[in-house]
Amino acid sequence: MSNKVNPLLRVSAIQQQCSDNKSISMATSEQLIRQAASEGSRLVVLQELHATLYFCQTEDTAVFDLAEPIPGPTSTWLAGLAKELGIVIVGSVFERRMNGVYHNTSVVFDSDGSLAGLYRKMHIPDDPGFYEKFYFTPGDARFNRGESGFTPIQTSVGKLGVLVCWDQWYPEAARLMALAGAELLIYPTAIGWDTTDEADEQARQLEAWVTVQRGHAVANNLPVIAPNRVGTEPDPGGQSDGIRFWGNSFICGPQGEFLARADDRQECVLSAVIDRSRTESIRRIWPYFRDRRIDAYGDILTRVRD
Repeated sequence: MSNKVNPLLRVSAIQQQCSDNKSISMATSEQLIRQAASEGSRLVVLQELHATLYFCQTEDTAVFDLAEPIPGPTSTWLAGLAKELGIVIVGSVFERRMNGVYHNTSVVFDSDGSLAGLYRKMHIPDDPGFYEKFYFTPGDARFNRGESGFTPIQTSVGKLGVLVCWDQWYPEAARLMALAGAELLIYPTAIGWDTTDEADEQARQLEAWVTVQRGHAVANNLPVIAPNRVGTEPDPGGQSDGIRFWGNSFICGPQGEFLARADDRQECVLSAVIDRSRTESIRRIWPYFRDRRIDAYGDILTRVRD
């Protein structure tokens, strides 16, 4: 009998609309998680802040009441689903770490319901409609068992390089996860269009988002799973027409090839089978990691080169 691990892994990304009623959002997530599990997925990834509306369109201190500790209601619910269904779940929590310290946190539960690890979003945006610096403290460089902030999380389906949304624009984050042994890159996301933007500008933004993440797959020879939300969410402050989240969740292979891609409107379970053995095969013929000039990269640690 062979002791080899089957390299084929069925994974799912959940693309959904969110509600101002947390129980409705969580019920939708649960329905889609159960569907993914029933179809054979062993790894299910939820989008960023899936339990609530995207509250960062405005700055409002009352929103901190939505935050919860880990363990807490959302993480306990996710842990129970993971154990019941025998799958690995990557979820998202607005984490209350202590008085005045809050994080945008991905939680990973293994197939036995145990907390395999967490990742606190490292890059925090502060742009019109995305005022995240008001709410989120950046993740620590050392946060979990003395490890680096960019440390893969070991699970029964492999080492997961979990990053979050704005992290997806930084090649350094993807590379550090790859160097630490990540077997998959995962980007839970909440991103969309200003509804007043012209169609051409919306198309450029969407394709930039897709392209940069496919680039991380190519540059590191790793599959990428990127779930994003859909639906238009109003601006609570009434300063804009809100955000239309553009969906387009996708799963791609280690050469950036699309394995599955959603549209910009529908809730769905997006699934694909990933062949984890291809990373090794591709790195043998495209040996980026062998040829890296680590002796010449010192300036990467400077803000700018004057």
